[in-house]
Amino acid sequence: MNASVSLEPEAERLAALTVGEIARTLPGATTVFRRNRLDFCCGGDVPLATAAQARGVDAVAVAAELLALDAGAASDLPDGPDALIDHLVTRYHDVHRRELPELVLLADKVERVHRAHAEVPAGLAALLREMQAELEAHMQKEELVLFPMMRRNPEAHLAPPIQRMRAEHDDHGVMLRKVEQVTRDLHLPSDACNTWRALYTGVAKLADDLMHHIHIENNVLFPQYEA
Repeated sequence: MNASVSLEPEAERLAALTVGEIARTLPGATTVFRRNRLDFCCGGDVPLATAAQARGVDAVAVAAELLALDAGAASDLPDGPDALIDHLVTRYHDVHRRELPELVLLADKVERVHRAHAEVPAGLAALLREMQAELEAHMQKEELVLFPMMRRNPEAHLAPPIQRMRAEHDDHGVMLRKVEQVTRDLHLPSDACNTWRALYTGVAKLADDLMHHIHIENNVLFPQYEA
């Protein structure tokens, strides 16, 4: 009983912090947010209590999960803008470029072969193609313009171009929600073939990677150049 009583003030304190702030400062928080389907990247600027209410989950229960994490654990992100940019490019930009074309091919096949199936994700291939094009344009802007500016001058104030990148991140978030709708939250029918299963596994990884990608830029890298 004492533990539950002492937990309440801390849980309420966490519930008042923004999701993005928690994700940025508490190692392991993103895993908790993913499990509870809370947006910590594009929608990370709202308090945990608000985000939880929007998803229909108990903010205090989520806070209790967060309080169980090791706040002193080392971050798995590299220090310094240069190393962080390198990490973003190799871990996320390159991976998106490698995996999205295959997902488009898989989606095309599933939609073609199972077009008569009641749960076929009609329109998914087109959404993934659009996402691929938008992501490629976005990543090129970062790699050719924004990231070099950051590398040249770590003390630079780059709020205007960063604001544009944040807006495009919001667009990516909208696309992810459309993918959720088309796939019924990646619900697989019992008779789904191996290609269909592989497609949804890949789409789940894409969504997870993209959320982490945007989170690192929005909540870790960009604020260093907006002060």
